[in-house]
Amino acid sequence: MHTDFDRCVRAARSKDPRFDGWFFTAVLTTRIYCRPSCPAVLPKDRNMSFYPSAAAAQQAGFRACKRCRPDASPGSPRWNERADVVARAMRLIADGTVDREGVPGLAARLGYSARQIERQLLAELGAGPLALARAQRAQTARVLIEAGELPMADVAFAAGFSSVRAFNETVRAVFALTPTELRARAGRGRPPATPGALTLRLPFRAPFTPDNLFGHLAATAVPGVEEWRDGAYHRTLRLPYGHGTVSLRPLPDHIACRLALSDQRDLAGAISRCRRLLDLDADPEAVDALLRTDPHLAPLIDKAPGRRVPRTVDAGELALRAVLGQQVSTAAARTLAARLVTAHGTPVETSGGLTHLFPSTEALAALDPASLAMPAGRRAAFTRLVAALADGDLDLGVGSDWTRARAGLAGIPGIGPWTADIIAMRGLGDPDAFLPTDLGVRRAAAGLGLPATPGALTRHAAAWRPWRAYAVQYLWSADDHPAARMPGRPREGRV
Repeated sequence: MHTDFDRCVRAARSKDPRFDGWFFTAVLTTRIYCRPSCPAVLPKDRNMSFYPSAAAAQQAGFRACKRCRPDASPGSPRWNERADVVARAMRLIADGTVDREGVPGLAARLGYSARQIERQLLAELGAGPLALARAQRAQTARVLIEAGELPMADVAFAAGFSSVRAFNETVRAVFALTPTELRARAGRGRPPATPGALTLRLPFRAPFTPDNLFGHLAATAVPGVEEWRDGAYHRTLRLPYGHGTVSLRPLPDHIACRLALSDQRDLAGAISRCRRLLDLDADPEAVDALLRTDPHLAPLIDKAPGRRVPRTVDAGELALRAVLGQQVSTAAARTLAARLVTAHGTPVETSGGLTHLFPSTEALAALDPASLAMPAGRRAAFTRLVAALADGDLDLGVGSDWTRARAGLAGIPGIGPWTADIIAMRGLGDPDAFLPTDLGVRRAAAGLGLPATPGALTRHAAAWRPWRAYAVQYLWSADDHPAARMPGRPREGRV
């Protein structure tokens, strides 16, 4: 979009927040870059330039606006919608791969040379992997500076910088303030309630209906790993450098996020996983505009627009839980998963009812299959899936190739189309994954006058592409299942 100058000018002058994250506006006279919705008075058209990423604007010598904080805008929806190498690279960079493994590690995960990755990212984003990772480090540093009381040297290394000098230079270049000035300007001064805890605001694009999102997470929560408490979703996190816990509370204009990490270097990755879990970088206007063209879905969308797809912080965990839940009720699936967590999960000390991390694939690969209390066929499928994940034969990570991952799932006996599609929808993040055989989907389709047989419904749903995963959320919302409404909210009549 950034190459269409006139369109960008119109979007910037309209102050439309829907375009935040799609492109960035740079003012040539002040050398400042902003998000499109920045309330500041814009200059003449000839004094504006547009960039596809904050990293590209920073690399061109512009600093972040102190008023609209463009570095904290919602991420571009493109990276969660697409499955090409650039989108996969962006998901991996957001997860901290470049900071942990460098550009060679990023390239190895993608199956390309470092030169090819550099060339493709430059062509589409105007910045290479190092510049994109640097921009992310700057934003992570800002969060740590403003939301906590860590010493600046600790902030530098926790944000991924190799030295305090590089940290100071980057913060000055990006924000035109020293780290100490940033902290003073934030007006903080209160230490976190617990060591390592940070309180953040996770932005999203409106409209946003959180009912099915948090309803689904609460209804399927595994005791010990997840819980709904005091109006917020809580869970434990297994992260590259350690572990953590997160609390996510829906508010009208943002998600209130409270993170407690055993290692602050995991901050950027933890934020990325939370945003992915709640599908916060989605473009609801584009999704709803297409789905609303179907008169069967339009009343559901008009009633509660902006539904998101409940995803996951760990696709491997989601896949294992999907197999555990085959052909049993939601309550039975939670019980099976809770037993697995108690027996093989890693104990952690937290407040509330969170007691364990979900078992790692390495721990599950070492257990005796006979100890799993489930039918033989499901036990065999579960064991094969664990082995494929532990050996690296099946990659479901944020940078995985969706086509290859689906083929790998289909090759495991006992994993049928429904299981593969739910993993693709919630684990891989495929926005076009569809569940035509799902009982709830078929029941809702029949109630709305849509075809109710899987084949006929699939043919009808071709018009919903590439947003069929979102259509599933609207169909599920027509049911009375607790997963379709906000926890604690009374039942409503059907649309």
